[in-house]
Amino acid sequence: MAGSLRIHGDQDLDKTAGVSFATIRTDLHWVTRSKTPARKTPGKFKQPPKDPVKVFCRLKPLQNDGDISCLMATDTTITLVPPESCLQYRANNFKEYQYVFKQVFSESSKQKEVFDVVALPLVGDLIQGKNGLLFTYGVTGSGKTYTMTGEPNDGGILPRCLDVLFNSISDYQAKKFVFKPDKMNGFEVLSEVEAMLERQRELHGDLATGKNVKTPRRKNSDEEIGFRIPDTTKITNLNDDNTFGVFVTYVEIYNNGIYDLLEDISDDILRNKSLQVKLVREDASRNMYVHGVTEVEVKSTNEAFQAFYKGQKRKRMAHTALNAESSRSHSVFTVRLVQAPLDCRGEAVVQDKRAICISQLSLVDLAGSERTNRTKNTGQRLREASNINNSLLTLRLCLETLRENQLQGTEKMVPYRESKMTHLFKNYFDGDGQVEMIVCVNPSVDDFDENVHVLKFAEMTQEVQVSRAAPLRVDLGLDLPKGRRNAYKNLEDLRREIESEIVEPNTNQPIYSLSGPFPCLELMNPNDSTIMDLTHFLELRIQRRQAMQEEIKKLVLEAMLSACGLVSSTTESDDIKDDLVVHPAGGSIAGQRKGCETVIVPAPSSREFYSDLYSSLASY
Repeated sequence: MAGSLRIHGDQDLDKTAGVSFATIRTDLHWVTRSKTPARKTPGKFKQPPKDPVKVFCRLKPLQNDGDISCLMATDTTITLVPPESCLQYRANNFKEYQYVFKQVFSESSKQKEVFDVVALPLVGDLIQGKNGLLFTYGVTGSGKTYTMTGEPNDGGILPRCLDVLFNSISDYQAKKFVFKPDKMNGFEVLSEVEAMLERQRELHGDLATGKNVKTPRRKNSDEEIGFRIPDTTKITNLNDDNTFGVFVTYVEIYNNGIYDLLEDISDDILRNKSLQVKLVREDASRNMYVHGVTEVEVKSTNEAFQAFYKGQKRKRMAHTALNAESSRSHSVFTVRLVQAPLDCRGEAVVQDKRAICISQLSLVDLAGSERTNRTKNTGQRLREASNINNSLLTLRLCLETLRENQLQGTEKMVPYRESKMTHLFKNYFDGDGQVEMIVCVNPSVDDFDENVHVLKFAEMTQEVQVSRAAPLRVDLGLDLPKGRRNAYKNLEDLRREIESEIVEPNTNQPIYSLSGPFPCLELMNPNDSTIMDLTHFLELRIQRRQAMQEEIKKLVLEAMLSACGLVSSTTESDDIKDDLVVHPAGGSIAGQRKGCETVIVPAPSSREFYSDLYSSLASY
């Protein structure tokens, strides 16, 4: 039958099945299959714009006037000329090496000039919500620490970054503890009441332990801060409807371990116990961070410097043949800027964690690369030098792999995890912020061989492209009005102006208020003027209270005499209570004395009533 179905037409099928084939087609909604559409060629994924790693070169002045330089420099190039003492010259290789950088700073360049060109744009990006990473790199004794830190009377990059940041946000800072670290690389927003309780808790803890946040400071830090000349540069293009908080961390990478230099532990305990090793972890946004690191909230450059000097005291330093104070570790000082919008009134921070924008600037002072035959290191110093060189080698391998992947389109795995330093900075090279490097060079002929490798690596670093990070914009759909901070400030200024018009007590004018509102009763630290301000406020309040009492007594006495149909006159004494003479209403006093033989006195019941009333008011 199957065969007959194949050869018979629709009529035969109708006879066999007893149902019209056309009906079957209609009931099944028979639809012919359309052609497969041609596959569209997928468009190329739009890559974010990329910028090369910016590398600058800074030359260190020769130590002595008679020293010979092994290089020649222009505004953008360095040419190394092999001296007779180098290995290359002795091998009859007289080849010169030329390296090109974004800018070369000569021996006469000032700290201010270096900062304005290299780091000032990074501070501007920090305020706009972008991340930044800045390295100083070079051989031992090439001026890396001087470039990064500087001297009290001529600060380096780090203090100038702090100066410019606080100059810019000084009028927009949140009170302490409004932003609080959540221990997972993020922050929480506290209400004004919660923040005040945290401040009081901190103050009570300081008082209980005998700690004073203002007076006891290290001698060295006091002297350096006292003689420090601040940078006055200010960035103005910031959102004044945001409020800001600044937090700093300071870690060192020593023998491939990360240590928290600001850990809350006394220096006496550290003499017998070393700092604990910290771990690098990934947060919910896949950003790398040091787990459990101490984040110190600072309100000024001086407070940030106190934290910096605390860490400097704990940092590993040692004497070598090339440097009397050689860093035995890489140090990372990170400034984290937290900002969040004000509410619709412009009074308080929006209580929503999603509204927080966090940006950070990491300033890295790399330990110098060393050669054992020059430093004469042995034992522990030799092990330290080996770890320093290994971490720098890993950094070089990571950058070379990134460059190869970008140039050849390969996808080789970048060995970030082979070193704690590269693992920590993985996000920056993956496109989460601007990366810059200052390679410091000592032009002495003794450093020629090391400078060849340092400058070659630095020039290669420029070929690495880093994705340009867009500023973080948070839109919660709150439709907050612009200029709300200034509107609230103007309202508060007007209120204070009205309150200031309350004059000193004057008996010729009615007094309607004892004083203005109470001053701030929050005790910020043991040395502030809160108690003195409160004492002055209460003294003024007592004076106004006494003046008001006198005013009420006068009004009540006048009402009492008026109710009795009498008028009063005072004698030569100004005190109405001491010498009061009562006369009938109407007529002159002299006429009343001559014409009246009796003295009109109010009824005893009335006198007793007003006397009792007067006594009760006098005791008020």
